[in-house]
Amino acid sequence: MRGEQFLFVLFLAALLWPVLACGQDVPPQDRETVLDRKTHIEPELILDVPNVPPLCEGLALSKSKVDISGCALYTEQEGEGTPLVLLHGGPGATHHYFHPHFSRAAAFARMIYYDQRGCGDSEYKPGDGYSVEQAVDDLDRLRAALGIEKWVVLGHSYGGLLAQCYALKHPERLTGLVLVCASPGMPVPPQPQKQHEEQTPLFSPEERKKIAEIYKDANLSLAQKVFNAHLNGDWKRQSFYRPTREELAQMALYEWKHDPGFRGPMGRSIGLINLKGAFEACPIPTLILDSAQDLSWGQGKVECLHWNHPGAKLVVFERSAHSPFADEPEAFFQALGDFVRGLPQVPEEGLSSWKKRVAAWQETRSLAVAILTSNYGRAACEKLAKDYSKDWLERLDDRFALMIVGAALYDVKRYDEALDAFRKMSEIAQKEGDNYLQALALVWQGHMLDLLGRREEAVSTYAKAAEMNINGPQVQHGQYGLQYAPSPYARERMQTPFTRRENRMK
Repeated sequence: MRGEQFLFVLFLAALLWPVLACGQDVPPQDRETVLDRKTHIEPELILDVPNVPPLCEGLALSKSKVDISGCALYTEQEGEGTPLVLLHGGPGATHHYFHPHFSRAAAFARMIYYDQRGCGDSEYKPGDGYSVEQAVDDLDRLRAALGIEKWVVLGHSYGGLLAQCYALKHPERLTGLVLVCASPGMPVPPQPQKQHEEQTPLFSPEERKKIAEIYKDANLSLAQKVFNAHLNGDWKRQSFYRPTREELAQMALYEWKHDPGFRGPMGRSIGLINLKGAFEACPIPTLILDSAQDLSWGQGKVECLHWNHPGAKLVVFERSAHSPFADEPEAFFQALGDFVRGLPQVPEEGLSSWKKRVAAWQETRSLAVAILTSNYGRAACEKLAKDYSKDWLERLDDRFALMIVGAALYDVKRYDEALDAFRKMSEIAQKEGDNYLQALALVWQGHMLDLLGRREEAVSTYAKAAEMNINGPQVQHGQYGLQYAPSPYARERMQTPFTRRENRMK
């Protein structure tokens, strides 16, 4: 190494060491928070992510690979007492970010950490294909392999969706359900996310530009992208306190590892899930732990999740983001410990009654899934229209499924029935606060009324969509060659009637 290079390395090490070493030495209250809205742009990309060890190495954990019928899941355990399994987020993250925080829970529970199939240090075996259903089955096979009869299931983020799906399929195996900043598993009425607030945006234009450039850089590895993006402000999406470089390195190296073919099929599987109404009268003790500063969803997410779990206890942490167990550990583990220690026995009669309700709910949901998995092609729409029955309108409460049904009936010129489907779609969208889809449903009601020769009603309906001022984003109906923003398009149709467009897809 040349002399000037050696001096530069020494200078760089001296510069970074105080930052890397400060990790746990900086009290959280003295660190920058997401609410400070500071902008920091690094002068250049850092290609060498600091080589820090995983947090698992410094903890007294029992580690093993547990076979679950052809796939080995990496598993860790600590503590004694009530079994409590942690479901990490993603999909595609790992158990690593639960460390060292959940070691506190080992004082009152037998803690079980694991990496889901295709993630982290578990085997990357797709089996019948990566899906939420497979992940649910994997979780119960893990339970059986560990010799556990019943346990508390805690799901964080996407893991919260997985936990809810597990509760629906294996309710008799739960003593309690804990949802931490969890995906609601159902449409949330669209509201502005805090990260996009116009008055006081959390991300500056410089940060947005830099973060976008980093993620688009094909020459960077995933770890390099994560590390550099977060250094340049991306940490604000899911952290309350600005992480140290050591913490960011651990995140980049160990908290986002998965099979390259994992996220695609998982995303499609998640897209078919709608848990709306599934947990009414659920007898399983449920605790919702959420954060006031979590930017992962719109601002109505917490209310939506709690509405869908009417029997749950809700605790919201005011100075926490996506991981309240890291941001406000004292309050978080006090709430979790009180819940686990005070778990009542799940009543058999209540469980049996709820399982019957779930079976009826799943039958209705299967109709929506069948519709959502069909395509917009002419042949598929003709088949859907042939199978259609008017009782579908009573059974369906999925506005996207109703949109597909309406389009299928339109394709075969059953305009009266299509009008009914679009009206039901509009009612649900209005009830759920989805102004965009409500405007879209009104536009298509206007289309049907035009085709039925009821021009005056059509103009009145278009006017309602126009008055909503939904100017974007543009909706695309590729099969009809249509692309428009709902309200401007509705104003055009008030002047010129809609004329039939044929489905050009096979």
